[in-house]
Amino acid sequence: SEELAVRDDRRFRQGLRLSRLPHHKTLDEYDFSFQPDLEPRKVKDLATLSFVDGKANAALLGPPGVGKTHIAVALAVAACRAGYSIYFTSLDDMVRNLKAAETAGRLTNKLGTYLRPSVLVVDEVGYQPLERAEANLVFQVISKRYEKGSIILTSNKTFSEWGQVFGDEVLATAILDRLLHHCEVISINGPSYRLKNRLKAIERENDVA
Repeated sequence: SEELAVRDDRRFRQGLRLSRLPHHKTLDEYDFSFQPDLEPRKVKDLATLSFVDGKANAALLGPPGVGKTHIAVALAVAACRAGYSIYFTSLDDMVRNLKAAETAGRLTNKLGTYLRPSVLVVDEVGYQPLERAEANLVFQVISKRYEKGSIILTSNKTFSEWGQVFGDEVLATAILDRLLHHCEVISINGPSYRLKNRLKAIERENDVA
């Protein structure tokens, strides 16, 4: 059993190394008290990973700084610990890489990067509007992963605003149709953690002055 535990830990560390996660924060490090409108139970239900077992999706919506990426990463770390393969990307990076691959005639090969993992984390959906050709590349990833693997995404836009994000209402509807068919949605509409920490630092500086 000790040998199994060592092997399991090695696999977990290797999975994290390949995941491209920006950090390895857990849910224990998330300050739920700062987001009173967010029910911890909803997030903890996601942490059971039943949505990953069912090849369903999770969407975390809210303004910048509320901890969407923290929760997405924590869920991915938990999935990796449970033996699932994971991969993290921002939407912009994914689109840029797919466009470059398409230009070089290697699109099918590059799509595999985003189709192979059991869990794909797509961060920052909606920060930059996409052109129609770019939105079509996103549609290919979403539709090919549909009911075959899980997506965890974060967005600062409501779903009603996705037509503007993807530059095409019909394409946005097609993406949402597949994404939301099996999806847990959590909206976080509280204050910004980053701003809170910055304001504290300013207050400290003023106290010193």
